[in-house]
Amino acid sequence: MARYTHRTVLPYDRQTVFDWHERPGALVRLTPPGLAKVESEPSDGVRNGSRATVKALAPMTMGAAGLRMVAEHVGYNPPDAFEDVQAKGPLQSWHHRRRFLEIDEGTAIEEQIDFQAPGPRVARAVPEAVIKRGIRRGFDYRERQLLDDLRFHAEHQGRRLRIVVAGSTGLVGTQLVALLGGGGHEVVRLVRSDPGPGEIGWDVKAGQIDVAGIRAADVVIHLGGTPIAGRFTDKHKRDVLDSRVDSTLLLARTLADLASDGKKRTFICASAVGYYGADRGDEILTEDSAPGSDFLAEVCQKWEAACEPARQAGVRVVNVRTGIVQSGGGGQLALQQPLFELGLGGRLGDGQQWMPWITVDDLAGLYAHIALTDGLSGPVNASAPEPVRNADYTRALAGVLRRPALLPVPSFGPKLLLGDEGAREFALAGQRISAQRALDWGYRFRHEDLRAGLSHVLAL
Repeated sequence: MARYTHRTVLPYDRQTVFDWHERPGALVRLTPPGLAKVESEPSDGVRNGSRATVKALAPMTMGAAGLRMVAEHVGYNPPDAFEDVQAKGPLQSWHHRRRFLEIDEGTAIEEQIDFQAPGPRVARAVPEAVIKRGIRRGFDYRERQLLDDLRFHAEHQGRRLRIVVAGSTGLVGTQLVALLGGGGHEVVRLVRSDPGPGEIGWDVKAGQIDVAGIRAADVVIHLGGTPIAGRFTDKHKRDVLDSRVDSTLLLARTLADLASDGKKRTFICASAVGYYGADRGDEILTEDSAPGSDFLAEVCQKWEAACEPARQAGVRVVNVRTGIVQSGGGGQLALQQPLFELGLGGRLGDGQQWMPWITVDDLAGLYAHIALTDGLSGPVNASAPEPVRNADYTRALAGVLRRPALLPVPSFGPKLLLGDEGAREFALAGQRISAQRALDWGYRFRHEDLRAGLSHVLAL
């Protein structure tokens, strides 16, 4: 039997810390997206009998392979303790105990995991050592995440809001829904399939939406749209544009129609730094900078303009111009990581293009901050305060992974995959983005330093 222990000290009272663990989203927020995936959250919080399913991801597979565990909660004793055991999974046994202790500094969480790999005793030492290293990475990530989330919620105390989220299952939406749930807010998912508990439906092509569900909302957040990555054919470009504009117009018009009831509502809609065009050189781009004239710039302008019916009706509207999202669970970083792990990574093109990066936790945090802070409106850049050039990014990622980065990717590589236009506007694009408005709005970035941000999202 192998054992791992961990102690986390938090400057918050025990009841606050325990309550956070009982809320929806806690398991998602504590699980490093590049190491594991929460396939189903606990069915009844951390109470006895509640079950959750987590898939431990195999390295170098971008989430395509892994081992699944169903964990069942036992030992529920609020606010002192709860436990979980393996109900079904690949290990011979698993028992995770947590105790919440009052200390002078606030609260200490003392955790102990006893586990046993399958097979005869003589063959278990190596797999158990590998498992223990993965657990250690996960717990270091959990400690940072828990500290940051509790700080965020302490800074955003207020009334409980009802927040509708479109695009709730994507890379950003998953973390945003979990973060808001951890703050005690009611999060309702806007889905295209038949809605279940905690969901309302819509059909963009048919122009239909659950108006009553939107009427009850305090905030509507729209993250959806056809992924931009792909060869820039006429059909792909049309899908990229229409999926954003049509869905945004439906939400904006619905909110505008409801505005006469006098209820204050907020509409937060995604946009992108592509608004400014593919290459503005070393120009520092603020929200007041002129837009670009290429395809993605046109998409962003029409996307933001689609919010106008809501804005004209008096709804508070914010457009979040998003940079390059960093996450171990998907997006550009998850695609590049396997190549860098093999020592095959390198800069893109000449490496001089600016990269307006932002960690997924900061992007989710900025959305939540906007939702929970009255008075913020207009466009805002969602990019870390310290943009870097692609060559600097390449060195930072290689350094975090402790690998060389000696093989630059020539510009014809992205062109083969995306076409000339896609490579120019997407893979090889560069914008030097200012984050000053987000800072002025009071958002506190978790990750201003690139290496620290990459280390966190990769759970290193």
